[in-house]
Amino acid sequence: MRTVLFLRIASVLTLVHAALHTIGGVFGGAAPGVQQATVAVMKANEFAVMGVTRSYWDFYMGFGLVVSVFLTVEAIVFWQLGSLAKMDALRLRPILATFLVGYLGVAEVSYRYFFAGPVITEILIALCLGLAFASAKQVATGGLDRRAVA
Repeated sequence: MRTVLFLRIASVLTLVHAALHTIGGVFGGAAPGVQQATVAVMKANEFAVMGVTRSYWDFYMGFGLVVSVFLTVEAIVFWQLGSLAKMDALRLRPILATFLVGYLGVAEVSYRYFFAGPVITEILIALCLGLAFASAKQVATGGLDRRAVA
């Protein structure tokens, strides 16, 4: 049951991360001065891409929203994995390891290019995934191996 708890915590942290990324990162306003001027230049610099005209601002907003969507999907997946862990957490270990390595990589990128907030959140999510991985065990099935029955 500890695996379930760690996955539920990872799910909530990831959903909070998605919300804060969307509110502050994607839709947060630019400060007056250099930041607003930079946004104006990004919006003004349009170019043709695969038959449509886009600006650097369009790419900035698009990629920011894509990250928000993926964080929200990951939050849902972590919750669903928590439900699956009630039956056989051991079989989830490869998936948990993949997300763990991914979040450690994202934390490294965030440390290099962003600021402490996302780094801390991503390390906490990775910690929960690592603890879920470490605590994942096969649930007793009353002496029957479900794989042998199937």
